[in-house]
Amino acid sequence: MTVLVINSGSSSIKYQLVNPESGESLCTGLVERIGEEIGHYEHKYNGKVTEATEPIADHGVGLRKVLEFFDTVGPHLAESDIKAVGHRVVQGGKYFDRAALVDDAVQARIKQLCPLAPLHNPANLRGIEVARELLPDVPHVVVFDTAFFQQLPDEAATYALNREIAEKYEIRRYGAHGTSHKFVSETVTKILGRTDLKQIVLHLGNGASASAVVNGRAVDTSMGLTPLEGLVMGTRTGDIDPAVVFHLQREAKMDCESVDRLFNKESGLKGLAGDNDMRMVWKKVDDGERNAIEAIEVYVHRLVHYIGAYTAVMGGLDVVTFTAGAGENDSRLRARVLDRLAPFGVKYDAEKNAVRAKEAREISTADSAVKVYVVPTNEELAIARQAMELIQ
Repeated sequence: MTVLVINSGSSSIKYQLVNPESGESLCTGLVERIGEEIGHYEHKYNGKVTEATEPIADHGVGLRKVLEFFDTVGPHLAESDIKAVGHRVVQGGKYFDRAALVDDAVQARIKQLCPLAPLHNPANLRGIEVARELLPDVPHVVVFDTAFFQQLPDEAATYALNREIAEKYEIRRYGAHGTSHKFVSETVTKILGRTDLKQIVLHLGNGASASAVVNGRAVDTSMGLTPLEGLVMGTRTGDIDPAVVFHLQREAKMDCESVDRLFNKESGLKGLAGDNDMRMVWKKVDDGERNAIEAIEVYVHRLVHYIGAYTAVMGGLDVVTFTAGAGENDSRLRARVLDRLAPFGVKYDAEKNAVRAKEAREISTADSAVKVYVVPTNEELAIARQAMELIQ
């Protein structure tokens, strides 16, 4: 049995055919530069990469070509026993705390939530619409990035904003990367065979977020109404005094769109060090560039700040887990963070930390006060499994 997982972006479609039981990925692909002069396809199956370069007018054209690849290159969807199509949607608002079977009402609700995720939900929705048209005989399931955090305690989800305004415009902490945080925290729970864990998950990619998870339930997370809040990220500021917006509007005469672009696309590591690729930032550090050195210090400081805060919120800490691009692969970054936690009895094995592997692994020592894990995230597998659970 397989599930076709689709992640539709504003100008791209990522897809993967997954066996949710074994976790095996049978095929992966990417459609990119949709709507531009020249688009690009990449379809990987059975060790072979098939590519094509041609104009891709819209998501419909792109997805039709993808289905053509399945027919001509493989694997054939009909022979793969496809049971569902799973779609990633960023914003589920206060309405979805789990996966949902797609119907017209669900699509309408996703559209209603577009103002809360204007860069993501419209593209996610377009992918759903096209896929339902092209694959009408297969159930479609949506999995929301916000679902894992939908039931945050009110004390964590509520901003100290005028209540009438907040309720009217649905302003609260929604979080993001929830599919990853759920997958990773559940993986650690299974590894340790315990359901009573107090966990902190650090999802460190170009977008970065932290979560506090107690007994399998999220009790806090760093991203807020949008993915801008929280940790320092590749191009996003993370936490910043909201009055900076008013200051820039008054003194720099910047309009709303300019401030939005500055905070989301021109800040973070890119704004501090001139590059949002952590590997390049470390190269600049090794070359002695002061801006890059400071950028790493700010990045690590913010991480340690959240670890300390979440430990207090949970009343203790059993496990810290690193995941996503930098979290899984950057041993140097992990070491910087863990060294700052040494006064609290956190100890790690430098040799284990230096290993790069595709499997979940513990890097803490036997006498560490807190266990430390590196767990590769797999959002596609998580989506496939949630889709299968729902239709079954």
